[in-house]
Amino acid sequence: MAPPPILALALPSETGRVLSIQSHTVQGYVGNKSAVFPLQLLGYDVDLINSVQFSNHTGYPTFKGQVLNGDQLWELIEGLEANNLLFYTHLLTGYIGSVSFLNTVLKVVDKLRSINPGLTYVCDPVLGDEGKLYVPRELVSVYHEKVLPVASMLTPNQFEAELLTGLRIVSGQDGREACNTLHSAGPSKVVITSINIDGDLLLLGSHHKDKGQPPVQFRISIPKIPAYFTGTGDLTTALLLGWSNKYPDNLGKAAELSVSSLQALLARTINDYTRAGHDCQSSSLEIRLIQSQDNIRNPEIKYRAEMYD
Repeated sequence: MAPPPILALALPSETGRVLSIQSHTVQGYVGNKSAVFPLQLLGYDVDLINSVQFSNHTGYPTFKGQVLNGDQLWELIEGLEANNLLFYTHLLTGYIGSVSFLNTVLKVVDKLRSINPGLTYVCDPVLGDEGKLYVPRELVSVYHEKVLPVASMLTPNQFEAELLTGLRIVSGQDGREACNTLHSAGPSKVVITSINIDGDLLLLGSHHKDKGQPPVQFRISIPKIPAYFTGTGDLTTALLLGWSNKYPDNLGKAAELSVSSLQALLARTINDYTRAGHDCQSSSLEIRLIQSQDNIRNPEIKYRAEMYD
């Protein structure tokens, strides 16, 4: 008797099939816990590989858990391949803590593209923030030399964009030049998810649609919230993947939807912690992901993209 078909392959979602390689926590919403559910809400089939499995995020006083190494990652890929399960439309990666694991991720990109040459690779190059590296410095050169040439979309923060381009970003024009430099290295879509300029917070996006033509670039002004949240970068990249695939030629629209979802979620998170009597500036906050699912599925656009000339 023939085995039943894999319906995610035989009757694929109209949106796509995503492989997400990110961290996992038992409690809280970071990494895959922050990215997979929103993508599913937006209609995607999502398979996930947990690069780490921790009890909670590392901002707590202690954490316990396991770290997946490159050989173990490749073993999972081989298992999928042996059963003809490796067709994906998108690959999503976030925090990667070692050069060896990142090199294996690059092997995964090659393998997936050998099966689907049209694979979209969305990379959040998690390196650090606000001048502080989270990972060994040698990862920066691997991202620059090997990852950027194969990435379709890149979603760095300001510090990460500076690391990957060698440019200092102190103005919107600097951000646009950084996007151009990143385009020249590989990805056609770049979203610098947060740029702090004289106390103002911006998202800056750039889509290089056609060679020989300048990229379409825009900015979105974002309110500064006096609190620190975990998992927002992972969520933002997932939303950008989800909406940019629905609006492939309108990255500005995808960013408007993503930012509007995120800001509604953060407002709910602040409100709920305040109702519980917590001082929101005293510690990092776990995002209210499940409670915000309507804002993810059907966001009200409140933040508009301003196009650059």
